[in-house]
Amino acid sequence: MKHLPRILLLATGVSVAFTAAAECVPVKTGSKEASFYEPAFSGQTRTCAVITKTPLVGTVIAKGLTQPWSLEPLPDGQWIVSEKPGTMRLVSVDGKLGQPIAGIPAVDGNGQGGLLDIALSPDFKKDRTVYWSFSEPRQGGNGTSVAHGVLSVDGTKMEQVSVIFHAQPTYNSRLHFGSRLAFGPDGMLYVTTGERADLQTRPLAQQLNNDFGKVLRIKPDGSPAPDNPFVGKPNALPEVYTYGHRNVQASAFDGAGRLWTIEHGPRGGDELNLIQPGKNYGWPINSYGIEYTGFRIENSVTQSSGLEQPVYYWDPVIAPSGAQFYSGDEVPEWQGNLFIGALRQARLVRLVLKNDRVVGEEHLLVERGQRIRDVKQGNDGALYVVNDDGELLRIGKKK
Repeated sequence: MKHLPRILLLATGVSVAFTAAAECVPVKTGSKEASFYEPAFSGQTRTCAVITKTPLVGTVIAKGLTQPWSLEPLPDGQWIVSEKPGTMRLVSVDGKLGQPIAGIPAVDGNGQGGLLDIALSPDFKKDRTVYWSFSEPRQGGNGTSVAHGVLSVDGTKMEQVSVIFHAQPTYNSRLHFGSRLAFGPDGMLYVTTGERADLQTRPLAQQLNNDFGKVLRIKPDGSPAPDNPFVGKPNALPEVYTYGHRNVQASAFDGAGRLWTIEHGPRGGDELNLIQPGKNYGWPINSYGIEYTGFRIENSVTQSSGLEQPVYYWDPVIAPSGAQFYSGDEVPEWQGNLFIGALRQARLVRLVLKNDRVVGEEHLLVERGQRIRDVKQGNDGALYVVNDDGELLRIGKKK
């Protein structure tokens, strides 16, 4: 496939050296939705803008994907991509789209539902097992579920398919399914969910007897990890790892093997959180956002004793989707940085972290104005993103 013209990537903001004498100018993102809220500590929001010094280019690798939601690099250089309406397909190294992979169970594609995230088995080279999350149509409603199957050698079908986990309870809603999947260094699968958005389901994020608004930790067969923090405790589901989340559509492990999540706030209050077992991340008791109606969230504050503070938050929101810690050699200055897709802000967000605090923020792909749905590091050390316009792009060093 002939590549489309390369496009120079532009960043917003001002390049800032990390010195005491430097002026800290945040990335320009717009006026705050909740201007009356103050951060809990310095640098928790609107930190210093930075700019990548390495000249960058973006290359459109493929076009014509149908509402791509996630992507994963395969060992042979191909990509496996999920498409929200319920299909999964391979994209070759030169950008050729494969036919939909056969054997994928039906999804409820209404609203925010559909075929969602993909994760490869840690032993994919041997077992060719693929995991995926999806909004499962059920009697009386739907719910976030996880399935796995074995990708055939020719890449045309998924075999030995089994739905291994069903988030409970079933609920009839088109919103807040989550859902990201990530295998940890412990071999466990971490699954993020949403609290289904409605006023009557919000409180479930604070309760341990359900899977709404949680990070879940399960074994590869779908059963709860035996050392989870609430195993054996009354009125608590054993798969629950953390709670008090709103709608987590981005998660990634850092180089130290720690899980970070980025969740959607309401109007304002998108959060970056460092996940620790058994912790409560606050929603809907704590939030740095307001209702979509413009009113404050009833009985909500920004800080409460015993509840975790976000490492960072955005107001206005970026609407996060997909995340990747960078560990490649293509752009050495990105080492250890966190990249996050942004839907509402239509860009790729880069965060520079130091001592578990955000010390720099950069926005890439701004001039393209496309909603970034997922971001992954390729085998070649470049970053790859899929957007809601059906494109797969490579972001790397200008040759």
